[in-house]
Amino acid sequence: MSESAGQPNAASRRLVVLISGRGSNLGALIEACEQGRIPARVVGVISNRPDAGGLDLAERHGIPHRVLNHRDYPSREAFDADLADAIEDYSPDLVILAGFMRILTPGFVDRFTGRLLNIHPSLLPKFRGLDTHARALAAGESEHGASVHFVTPELDGGPVIMQARVPVAPDDTPETLATRVQRAEHRLYPEVVRRVCSGEVQWSGRILQGDGTPLATPLQLNEDTHDASGPDDRSQPPRTAV
Repeated sequence: MSESAGQPNAASRRLVVLISGRGSNLGALIEACEQGRIPARVVGVISNRPDAGGLDLAERHGIPHRVLNHRDYPSREAFDADLADAIEDYSPDLVILAGFMRILTPGFVDRFTGRLLNIHPSLLPKFRGLDTHARALAAGESEHGASVHFVTPELDGGPVIMQARVPVAPDDTPETLATRVQRAEHRLYPEVVRRVCSGEVQWSGRILQGDGTPLATPLQLNEDTHDASGPDDRSQPPRTAV
């Protein structure tokens, strides 16, 4: 395995991305790597669904990819054990969940502690789990958004690194709100991955740090941060339980 995330030699960072759908955030990450905005490259894409559109995206960019169909396994533990071995074949510095619709077992999470990132479409700790946009509207929230966090065994409960905030309009529907949050995600995820790859953000399972200082609250994505989202039609499918 290459050196751990957040240490020197960031230019050699190796990213493995896990997907289940069309690859919205995968596309944003590939674009940012190819443009040099992230000091890293995507070296592997793994999907638990053979029909995931993100596999075609990986193919078009010449990125090695494979499918591990979770339906072929008798248990979550068996699937996660093979998934972890497949990930390690790429010698990754970071493992990035990008619309990967699986609840991961504690053994898997522990194996990649400090190297496992997830993006969630809410301002955590609000609205963990599914149907976040509809729940935000039902609760009368004035703002919504997305959060990137390190993964722990607690669902959507790991330390939050950075958030992107999106105002809620009076006439919003779950679909219109989801579209705007998705655009924010395409800026947010590359920015967080850049900071982790460069060593600006570090977490070894104890204290989350930004530039060597403990982060008491999540960082906030500035509107003028240059993290191009790419075409808006790179949308993900709705988040569904697996």
